Amino acid sequence: MASSDGAGEDNIFQLLKAANPNELEQRQQAINEKIHHTFQLSQQRLSELIDQNSTSPTTVSSVTVLGAPNTRHGFLQKIVNPLLSANRDRPYTQSELIHEVAKTADRLKKFGIYHEPVSVYLDKPSKTDPTSTPTDVAVYYSVKERSRVLAKTGTDLGNAEGSAYANVQWRNLLGGAETLDLNASIGTRTRSSYQATIDTPVLSNPDFRFQLGGQQSATQKVFASHEEVLKGGWGKLRWLSSGGTMNEFGYNGVWRQVTGLAQNASPTVKNEAGDSFKSSISLMRTTDKRDNPMLPTRGYYAKSTTELAGWGPLQGDVSFLKTEVETQTALPVPIPGVAGDSGISFTTGLRAGLLYPLALGSKRNPEMSRINDRFQLGGPTDVRGFRLSGLGPHDGPDAVGGDLYAAGSANLLLPLPKVGKDKPLRFQAFVNGGRLLALRNSDKEGTMTSEEVRQSFSNAVTELGNGLPTISAGVGLVYAHPVARFELNFSLPLVVRKHEESRKGVSFGIGINFL
Repeated sequence: MASSDGAGEDNIFQLLKAANPNELEQRQQAINEKIHHTFQLSQQRLSELIDQNSTSPTTVSSVTVLGAPNTRHGFLQKIVNPLLSANRDRPYTQSELIHEVAKTADRLKKFGIYHEPVSVYLDKPSKTDPTSTPTDVAVYYSVKERSRVLAKTGTDLGNAEGSAYANVQWRNLLGGAETLDLNASIGTRTRSSYQATIDTPVLSNPDFRFQLGGQQSATQKVFASHEEVLKGGWGKLRWLSSGGTMNEFGYNGVWRQVTGLAQNASPTVKNEAGDSFKSSISLMRTTDKRDNPMLPTRGYYAKSTTELAGWGPLQGDVSFLKTEVETQTALPVPIPGVAGDSGISFTTGLRAGLLYPLALGSKRNPEMSRINDRFQLGGPTDVRGFRLSGLGPHDGPDAVGGDLYAAGSANLLLPLPKVGKDKPLRFQAFVNGGRLLALRNSDKEGTMTSEEVRQSFSNAVTELGNGLPTISAGVGLVYAHPVARFELNFSLPLVVRKHEESRKGVSFGIGINFL
């Protein structure tokens, strides 16, 4: 028997050795095709069953969320109660039920307190339950809560600034998806910053949130020979409207101090030294339809911000209306004869802003607005080819900012040879420019009248469109990291005005939002 078994094994081994590799491959391919065909048939049958029963009346008898011991019952109840048929005036169809169940699962994910995915199960109630009906369905959501406490340290890269930070975050603090965030950081420009915020959804809606926060920071303004200290707090309501527009309405109360003046600080900066208190309300609207915020190839972005300070009951010792708009449009550039996306894109950007004084000072503030509130323009993240805050009014070595500005940019982005369009690395050629102006009063003392302010604004608008803007052009490399965009550019200033600080040559920019 042993000899017979060994001979059998040898025969099998010889058959395997003798088999043609192509024949084995064909057999495996046939098996794979059969498995795939069986799977397709089962999917087709499932689809047919769903289609046949898509209009069948269905009622939801109960909704249960499993795996959420730290989440309040009342909080979850507001999320799942709309699913119950008892709260509706008619039964679901099966297709409607599937859609609504998926929407509720998506809402649970948006709170950020559960791991993905959120699993969904549908089950028929027990037939022995006298309260159930043949159309009843029980819905179960299975979730896994994320860690409630998260502590981390790291580095942040923002517009023309880098910083190191320590952060502690408590998720689901009170069982209603609240988040308490404590953050401390030191940086290249913001020497120190301490911030605490608490954020909570309103009415168990992940798209409608309320935030309270407070901050203390000290920032070195290298472009204007002083340091700015901020201490204050804010409250914000944020909600998502139809069309995907994010809205934010808030109140901000902050004490500001211009201090730490350099020895060579200009008279304008010295005149601004001291304290001020800003009490303001603001409205911000943001729509982002870009395929990639860091390196868009198609889509558009629009943002508008309006701030009203020191008017009516807001008090404070600064009073103004400040508005700013920003847009960006990206278009793919097709190449004749090349199928699909070429990876080449053309991007245009536009920014504009106005700071309009409402209650004006005299000797203390001859520029009508304070340096804390004015716009700054120029640098590697907006008008390239100029130093940081290199455009607009200057007093000696200091960029003192402006009240009215407009800036634009056109960028052509191309994939690098042998790198490919799928990599987040591009060669860019750009042209950008802008103007930054101040609303100036006369040299006389005393408060300006409203008519004088309007005349100053009219003069500034006329000057804004008078002649060519400040312009630069260049080429460079762009790398889009998930947390920031990096640019290495060679820039050539083409139009430079008196007192503006251009920068011909190579510059390096790191930021979130580029013009």
